[in-house]
Order: sequence, then structure tokens, then C-alpha cells
Amino acid sequence: MIWRRRTHRGFFLRAEDFFGFQKQLALQRAEHEAELARIDTEFAHSLDHARILAKGPHHASIGAMDARYGENPDARSHGEAFLNLFAQRLVPGGLFLLDEPEAALSPQSQLGFLAMIRDALDSGAQFVIATHSPILMAIPGAKILSFNDPPVHSIDFSDIDSVTLVRDFLQAPERYLRMIWDERDE
Repeated sequence: MIWRRRTHRGFFLRAEDFFGFQKQLALQRAEHEAELARIDTEFAHSLDHARILAKGPHHASIGAMDARYGENPDARSHGEAFLNLFAQRLVPGGLFLLDEPEAALSPQSQLGFLAMIRDALDSGAQFVIATHSPILMAIPGAKILSFNDPPVHSIDFSDIDSVTLVRDFLQAPERYLRMIWDERDE
């Protein structure tokens, strides 16, 4: 690999880590909201300014989470939250290492993600993406490397096993389904 330029912007993402991250954000939000409710109860008979001062740090934390990750990402589907994270993180000139980012994305959302990648590439970003998604592998001009058989080597999009499988399946799903169901009945 060749580094075109040095950058301090970007991030590494593993799809599995995102789900844990999203759960952690939801827990933090719930803790702040519980503390706000506790303060309301505890300061119910106090002056309003004491209650406001006590609530300040919790409101600030929730506000900071909303500004950085969107309002309550846990209330969204995984795909929407994933796309929101990418929209927040894809910065000009960044280097992005992504491990199976399609894990939470529908085919439609993968196309939306491709548009985000295109915009980031136009602004000088670089991507290294490990994926099984034929949609993501179709990025124009992408250098596709196969790790299936040593040594690691370049491969054409049309020669990728998952691309061939999806194309063949979509052309004749009944052939594959018949084979799978007949196998079960034996």
C-alpha cells in the first residue's frame, strides 16, 4: 500500500463494534435521563435555580451526544444510525478503514453509503474497505484485492465469487432454492 499523504483525520470501524458502541450510547443517555428525573424529584420543593444548576451537566452531556451522533441514535434502525455516523465522520482528506460496513445496511442504504463515499473521495479522502458486498465492491476505480488464495492479488469485479453468486442467484433463484430444498428432503 502507498500512502498518498499524511493525515490525522479518519477512523477505523468494525461493524460489530458499532452495535456495542450504539448500545453504550443508549446506556449513557438513559443514565443521564434517570439522573435528570432524580433531580426533579429531589429538588421538587427547591428554588428553580438550584434544580437548573443540578441538571446542567446532564443536559450538556445529552446535548453533546446529540450534536455528535444525532438525536438519540438508539431510536433509529441500525442502518439509519450507521449512515448518520458515517455522515458525521467522513471528513475531507481523511483515511477510513472499514471492516464490513454493509453489515447494518440494506441494499438501498448501501447505495446511499456509496454516494457518501463518492463525496468523500472527491474531497481527497482514502478508504480501505473489507467487504463481502458486491454493491460496495462496485466503486468505480476501486482496487479490489482478493485474500482468498495466497498470495494476495488484484481481482476484477466480475471475477469476484460473491459477485458471480449474487448475479447467478438473481438470474435464476428457483434453481438455487430448488437445490437447497431438495437437499433438505433427502
